[in-house]
Amino acid sequence: MSKVQILAPNGLPAREQLSTWQGAGVGFGGQLERWQPRLQTIDAALLPNLKLGNARAEDVTRNNAFAANGVQMHIDNIVGHLFRLSYKPRWRLLGISDADARAFAQDVEAWWYEYAEDPVGCWLDVERKRTATMMVREAVGTHTKLGEVSAAAEWVERRGTPMRTAVRMVSPKRIGNPGDRGDTANMRAGVEFDRNGVAIAYHIRQLASGGLGLGTGFGGEWRRVEREAANGRIKFIHVFEPSEDGQARGANQFLTVLEQSHMLPKLQHTKLQNAIVNAMYAATIESELGNDAALELIGAGDESVEKIAKYMMAVNSFNSGSKLSMNGVKIPHLWPGEKLHLQTSGNVDNGFADFESSILRWMAAGLNLPYEPFARDYRQSTYSSARASMMEGWRYYMGRRKVIAARFATHLFVLAFEEALQRRLLTLPRKATRGFYEARASWCNCEWIGAGRLAIDGLKEVKEAVLRIESGLSTYEKELALLGEDYQETFAQQVREMNERREAGLPPPSWMQAQALAPEQPEPTE
Repeated sequence: MSKVQILAPNGLPAREQLSTWQGAGVGFGGQLERWQPRLQTIDAALLPNLKLGNARAEDVTRNNAFAANGVQMHIDNIVGHLFRLSYKPRWRLLGISDADARAFAQDVEAWWYEYAEDPVGCWLDVERKRTATMMVREAVGTHTKLGEVSAAAEWVERRGTPMRTAVRMVSPKRIGNPGDRGDTANMRAGVEFDRNGVAIAYHIRQLASGGLGLGTGFGGEWRRVEREAANGRIKFIHVFEPSEDGQARGANQFLTVLEQSHMLPKLQHTKLQNAIVNAMYAATIESELGNDAALELIGAGDESVEKIAKYMMAVNSFNSGSKLSMNGVKIPHLWPGEKLHLQTSGNVDNGFADFESSILRWMAAGLNLPYEPFARDYRQSTYSSARASMMEGWRYYMGRRKVIAARFATHLFVLAFEEALQRRLLTLPRKATRGFYEARASWCNCEWIGAGRLAIDGLKEVKEAVLRIESGLSTYEKELALLGEDYQETFAQQVREMNERREAGLPPPSWMQAQALAPEQPEPTE
């Protein structure tokens, strides 16, 4: 006996539509009946249109001011003007004391700033255009637009520095299968994998002449670059945040807002043209002149020009003869069948500002940015709402700083730090029980200090920080990091300034006097 299957009125199996979850059923009134998306892996959904999606994201950030501002906000809030190294070797695992670790950390940080942040030499960059901070800023901007960051470690001999380690920034657009071939079991979108899903090599498309803007700038050759050398030294850096197992490439953040980002400028241009047209004409006259008569006036027959002139003179004579006026203002008496329409600019907006704000809120949500700074719109913001928006954005920035910016910067640091140890530019503490290759992660542990958090009410936030420190809930290191500063540099500078004040005969600063100069302020109402 064959299996009996009950069908719903739409002809589909009823069992599949009787879900207790409305979202998995047909929905109210069958509204979800035709919504039948396929279950796909992230690569199956992303890779077929990866190039097109990235191209659209780049085009939007070039031509949409709000999209460009969204990228810049990521850069300024995640990285800032200086991405500071806070080197923290795990001294307990390395067999050294805390004092030895702090002394070594000072040497390492001084060496890093000399080598990586030299604004003249730019030794860390193969092209010698970028400092380490500039490379991280570029990495964050690229990740925002393309969803991933890539760079290649190279060995370059140069005069002016004993270091040979240099990093070449590689656009993710250049990663792809050789010859644009299709994906295979062990290669997807230019990334080679082993049987465990570990990336082992990348295929980089070489550059060629751009053809004066007529070409793409890409050549027809690919170069295979291994991910790491036999000793574990990184040869190619690829950073992105995967959202699913087996993911080969990153997804850019503009994919969810590309449609809105593309249409908003067109909407603005159309509205601007409408406003210009309204401003050009102060008034128009609507006439009920028939088609035949109108055609005859404007071009039918050889005497059209003469007829138009006679018609306009007759209308002008009629209007000039009108003697009607009110409060000294002349009121025209129109020709029979004419209607006067005054053009005003009062309806130029016609709800456009609210509609534009709605689109910008959608874009801000898709880019995980606070609406107010993204749209440059603070008209309806209060102190509480602005602070809540800022704190929500700050939590997102900190996640991106840790997962993307700090990880990329740590890769740069590890590459240079390894060579510095080999060249004796740095020497590990003598009492260390484990060498660099035995405990690479412990020797290369570091934190990165980026842009400081925006303060809406500086006085309140300073008092809040002091109370956290005094109550043991925080430290000077954490609070100064929120300001984008290194507490050790701040303390050292305070000692120098106090000594200089003492030598100059000036009294030391008083915290009580500072508090007296900054009394309690009432809670802002807006």
